[in-house]
Amino acid sequence: MEYELPQVFKHHVFGCAQQRPPGHPRGSCAARGAHPLLQRLDQIVQARGLADVGMAWTGCLGFCQAGPLLVVYPEGIWYRPETEEDVEEIVQSHFVDGKPVERLIMVLQR
Repeated sequence: MEYELPQVFKHHVFGCAQQRPPGHPRGSCAARGAHPLLQRLDQIVQARGLADVGMAWTGCLGFCQAGPLLVVYPEGIWYRPETEEDVEEIVQSHFVDGKPVERLIMVLQR
């Protein structure tokens, strides 16, 4: 049986907020500054009234040494923002203008 699910959000952002103990061999996005970036992302989305952008803080996304990380669906684009300006650029370029921010995209290698 096939289901067609309604699209609730135009973009759904998952941001890793994983916090591991200091010195953990995998590290964590939180230790690399994810929390302030995720808070800023949420503030910008709310301030701009972008009701079609959903946001969820998550646990580990699996690429701990690369963090902080965001993954945006339905596109499946992985971002590595390092500054609040990076987050602001993602909101404007990707969510508002529909153009992914190439310089911040993390290319997954298998």
